[in-house]
Amino acid sequence: LPLPVFKAEATMPGGQQPQKHYGITSAISLAPPREIDHLYTKKLCDAMKPFGVFEDEEELNHRLAVLGKLNNLVKEWIAEISELKNLPPSAISCVGGKIFTFGSYRLGVHTKGADIDALCVAPRHVERTDFFQSFFEKLKQHEEIKDLRAVEDAFVPVIKFKFDGIEIDLLFARLALQSIPDNLDLRGDSILKNLDIRCIRSLNGCRVTDEILYLVPNKENFRLTLRAIKLWAKRRGIYSNILGFLGGVSWAMLVARTCQLYPNAVAATLVHKFFLVFSKWEWPNPVLLKQPEDSNLNLPVWDPRVNPSDRYHLMPIITPAYPQQNSTYNVSSSTRTIMTEEFKHGLSVTDEILQGKAEWPKLFEPPNFFQKYKHYIVLTASASTEENHLEWIGLVESKIRVLVGNLERNEYITLAHVNPQSFPGSKDNRNENDFVAMWFIGIIFKKVENAESVNIDLTFDIQSFTDTVYRQANNINMLKEGMKIEATHVKKKQLHQYLPPELVQKKKRQTGCVFLQQVVSSDDSSFKEPYPPSSDCSPHGEAPSTVSVYTFSVHFWILE
Repeated sequence: LPLPVFKAEATMPGGQQPQKHYGITSAISLAPPREIDHLYTKKLCDAMKPFGVFEDEEELNHRLAVLGKLNNLVKEWIAEISELKNLPPSAISCVGGKIFTFGSYRLGVHTKGADIDALCVAPRHVERTDFFQSFFEKLKQHEEIKDLRAVEDAFVPVIKFKFDGIEIDLLFARLALQSIPDNLDLRGDSILKNLDIRCIRSLNGCRVTDEILYLVPNKENFRLTLRAIKLWAKRRGIYSNILGFLGGVSWAMLVARTCQLYPNAVAATLVHKFFLVFSKWEWPNPVLLKQPEDSNLNLPVWDPRVNPSDRYHLMPIITPAYPQQNSTYNVSSSTRTIMTEEFKHGLSVTDEILQGKAEWPKLFEPPNFFQKYKHYIVLTASASTEENHLEWIGLVESKIRVLVGNLERNEYITLAHVNPQSFPGSKDNRNENDFVAMWFIGIIFKKVENAESVNIDLTFDIQSFTDTVYRQANNINMLKEGMKIEATHVKKKQLHQYLPPELVQKKKRQTGCVFLQQVVSSDDSSFKEPYPPSSDCSPHGEAPSTVSVYTFSVHFWILE
């Protein structure tokens, strides 16, 4: 697979023998850290501390204690199930069972109060139904376990709960083994033989996390760099897999690749090199931590030579464990553009820091999203009860990238930038008893040459999005009375109607303006009622009578 154009030979002072290289290419530089690099790294740590990225020893020990208790519960439960299934006592005594962790906790980069992703691994005689029935009941009886809920029909089925104050998402995998020893290693591909697809998916998180840690030259340097990059991504509003940015595992793989290219560098240098590498990366060339291997298990893997759909992925970052997958299939042209600009901005800031012209806190300054664009779409999800609202906003958020994709395909739109942070609705913009969440999408319209004005019709873009959400809600029997979505266009100067004043600064003077007017074909100025998908919905975007048709007229006036 092709790699970016920039290349450099690995160099090491003093003509020493090159060390083992990590990843699919040799390192760019083997230079050891200088004293000033250690100093910059200490300053980086100090800059991160106010953001709560490090847990103290007491909190870490509390997590270990909780995981130990959970591991014992799993062993007890598997022994009980084995007895019920008439296994001989000699087999029951060594049947085992184990809790594995993955995600940010396993990588060693979790923050204060973060949840733990965990996996319960059981032997072949323990069924998935046992996990969601008898183990669920066992958890229910435990006095330290609260907020217990099972999501059995999810793509990756899970039991969620709080154990002595710590949130845990627990997956289940049944291996084709008679017993589960304490020293079981999940990295070998042979462990996937004869497993159902849900078990393979459940194992994937652990296998990817373990492989990432195995493929980096120095785990501590990797962890500190990843903490910094995750904090930066969250502060800059580009940390969200569901909205088409990158999630935790994707950021971890980008940092791991940087560590492979600069194996002896410390965190301050690696943060700078991270921005250097990925501001110049020639997407859609994939980021790979190792050469993909075929284990002959006939599982679907990311391979654009074989799968035509893989050729359309814009920013492929490929998981290192079999079956290899692209962790960034949600990325759109807008989100890739935004992230690329952020990589360049990060490079500029870290250049200043390492030249002594700025300090590390500058890297973690948030952008002013609400000053960046002249036009915004405000997406509002509301429900009449708190319980319904939590369900509803989860579904709406998971579909926002459908709206972004619709807007991107509009010939008059250059960019659609969704802010991952949602906001509560202001009292002026909602009914008193409603529970409301709002998302803001910044829009850049294309200028049309030789045209004083052009009509931009976003009716279909918005309607097909709401149609998708309501159809999904109907299909899973979630749609309840009072659940609504509204989409409204606002100009920057109108944002104060929706947001607290500290988020909306005074508008600066512009040398040129785009005036955008909203023209509505029915009597209403916004969506009044949600419409469930039905045969009445025209595929050509003609709305039912309860839905307003949006036509945006954009006038380009160049001010002298």
